[in-house]
Amino acid sequence: MNTNSGAILVLSGPSGAGKSTLLNKIVDDIGACYFSISTTTRLPRKGEVDGVHYYFVNKEEFQKDIDENMFLEHANVHGNYYGTSLKPVREALKNGKLVIFDIDVQGNAVVTKRLGDITTSVFISPPKLSDLKNRLESRQTDTMEVIDGRLKMARNEIHRISEYDYLIINDDLEIAANTLKIIANAARLKIPGEDINEFSQKWEDID
Repeated sequence: MNTNSGAILVLSGPSGAGKSTLLNKIVDDIGACYFSISTTTRLPRKGEVDGVHYYFVNKEEFQKDIDENMFLEHANVHGNYYGTSLKPVREALKNGKLVIFDIDVQGNAVVTKRLGDITTSVFISPPKLSDLKNRLESRQTDTMEVIDGRLKMARNEIHRISEYDYLIINDDLEIAANTLKIIANAARLKIPGEDINEFSQKWEDID
C-alpha cells in the first residue's frame, strides 16, 4: 500500500482571519509542502515571478488544459483566464508532499468533489464578526467599501462551516497554530480509497 502519495489540506476563512500568519508559524513543522498557486493568461506585473506568484501561460496552452480537464476550476476575468491547474498538484502528490490550498468555500467544494478521499479541510475564523471588522480596519490597507464587502462575504461563508472537517477559532495565535499543525500532520495519514481497497483485497491471505 502506498503511504507516501501525499495529501491535500484546504484552508478557508475570511480575509483577516489569519490564515497566512498561522501557516507561516507551522510551515517548518509539517514536512514537505506545495502551496497551490493559480495559472493565468495575463502578463506578469512588475515584481511577479513565474511559479511563485502565478504560473503564466498563453491562452492556447490554457485552453488545451481546459479541453483535457486539467483544471480544478477556472474562470475568465476581464479577458484573462485564471484557474487552479491539476498538473503541479498531481506532481506534488506523487512526490509525497502536502498540497495546501488557500481558497474560498466554493473552491473547497470543488476540491472535495474531485479529490475528497485525500483532502482535509479547515475553516479558520476569528471569534466574532466584530473581531474580524477590527482586524480589517487595523490593517489600514483597504477602504471602508472594501471592508464592508469582505464582511458581507464573511457572513455568507460562515453558514457553510459544516462543509469542513475542522473549525479553528483564531483567538489565541499560539493555540490556533498548534491546532493547525496537528491537523496538517494528521492530514498526511489519510489514505486514498484505491489504496484502502487494495489493502482489503490482499488482507485475507488464509483460505
